[in-house]
Amino acid sequence: MGKTKQLMTGVVTSVLAIGMTGCGQDQTLPAEPTGYECDDWEWDDEEGTYFCDDQRSSHFGSYFLLGSLFSSKSALRNSSGYSKHKSSYQSSGYKSGIGSGTKGGFGG
Repeated sequence: MGKTKQLMTGVVTSVLAIGMTGCGQDQTLPAEPTGYECDDWEWDDEEGTYFCDDQRSSHFGSYFLLGSLFSSKSALRNSSGYSKHKSSYQSSGYKSGIGSGTKGGFGG
């Protein structure tokens, strides 16, 4: 193999390795809530918590924080523990996704 091909193979391998560094971020998220009739919990990066995205559930659109379920984002934000949670979440620096400053990923 010529030096150019070896160099290009190394560059491509490095780019793929760097790109894959951010994969598997869900492993660092807290465990999904249990004990609620919701089959589809989604992580909300902005709020730093899960919300129920199961349209068949009576909890659809509800947010989970500190062991409690809130019927809306507004109710979550008005809860007593929200401001402390939000400041703690923001100071942790965790955000997922491209361009969000993900720790451990490319540019993060």
